[in-house]
Amino acid sequence: MSRLTFDQLLEAGVHFGHLRRKWNPAMAPYIFMERNGIHIIDLHKTAVKVDEAAEAMKNIVKSGRKVLFVATKKQAKDIVAEEVTKVGMPFVTERWPGGMLTNFPTIRKAVKKMSSIDKMISDGTFSSLSKREQLQISRQRAKLEKNLGSIADLSRLPAALFVVDILKEKIAVHEAQRLGIPVFAMVDTNSDPKNADFPIPANDDASKSIQLIVATMCQAIKEGLDERAVEKENTAKEAGEEAEEQAPVERKRQRRTSAKKEHVEEAPVEAAETEEN
Repeated sequence: MSRLTFDQLLEAGVHFGHLRRKWNPAMAPYIFMERNGIHIIDLHKTAVKVDEAAEAMKNIVKSGRKVLFVATKKQAKDIVAEEVTKVGMPFVTERWPGGMLTNFPTIRKAVKKMSSIDKMISDGTFSSLSKREQLQISRQRAKLEKNLGSIADLSRLPAALFVVDILKEKIAVHEAQRLGIPVFAMVDTNSDPKNADFPIPANDDASKSIQLIVATMCQAIKEGLDERAVEKENTAKEAGEEAEEQAPVERKRQRRTSAKKEHVEEAPVEAAETEEN
């Protein structure tokens, strides 16, 4: 069964593309028709692409890896921050820090700097500084939090990238491509779907459209996390059962080893007694 129905996509306005004069010919396979100078996206194809992307994303998360969401356009920022926070994935909704993927060690240094400031505040070092130094450090901390707050727990490169507008986030997409990181993207009629590994033809300007697609991706992530938790629980249970089954065998082996040891220790004593007689 499809994750999204035709009616859900239609109601959210996912089918509205850009003006014909702004279109990218590479999007032709996903365009259903033109109406009043505006291209209309084929929602049947959108539903198929949503299912493909959701399944792939679920499998990535199920394997224990992270998906980084990128959405810096005004109408997408709050939606992405709210939805993605629910599933504990990292996201960037402010300016994309150039080199975040291709120069990841430098980004990690900035995150560590933010952590060291937090440590100063918690251990009392911060309060012993002058007011001027406190102000400077506070401003630095606020700037780091704004740009890197949501990726503070990202200890390694993400396994995939999800972007709302592939044109606006072209720097992030380019960095991901250079590193071979799969790109999931909402692709409007003015974009090139070939720049995404998992393109989702959809209106990337309307809040309702963005909300629907992002929520569906997050639902897939939740399913992946739940399945991973169940697998871990089953593995632990099987390990426990195996240990219980092996316990009697181990105890029996230990008893045999102990008996052999006692026999070896008694043998010299008996030999000595025979020699005396």
